[in-house]
Amino acid sequence: MRITTRGRYALRASLALAKIGKEGVPVSINSLSEEENISSVFLEQIFFKLRKAGIVSSVRGPGGGFCFAQPLDQLTIKKILDAAGEELNLTACDKHSEDCARLGACLTHSVWADVTELINNFFNSITLASILEKETLEK
Repeated sequence: MRITTRGRYALRASLALAKIGKEGVPVSINSLSEEENISSVFLEQIFFKLRKAGIVSSVRGPGGGFCFAQPLDQLTIKKILDAAGEELNLTACDKHSEDCARLGACLTHSVWADVTELINNFFNSITLASILEKETLEK
């Protein structure tokens, strides 16, 4: 499993949006780009995916931008990474692949499947709200 730059930036930008966009006020791509030092063109691509997944909504025009479409305590790291197109599979053999000549005879398949399930459950247990809360407590 490897989380790409797109996945890492999706999470960083989502957290920046959560910090900047208080009370549903839309935040522009340019503001997020400056806050996180991420290309605005790349962020537009990421937020298109997040909007398509129903994680954020967009407001057009002056004063427009993005805001969350769901409460922060329901938005998990897994939802964000999934929306960004990241696959949280440890190896190709953690899924049932008809192309695998060893399927059924492989003793390690269940190990990879179990680890992948643990990783997915872990990322599914962390919400944006819990990350922001932890940051507040650590200050």
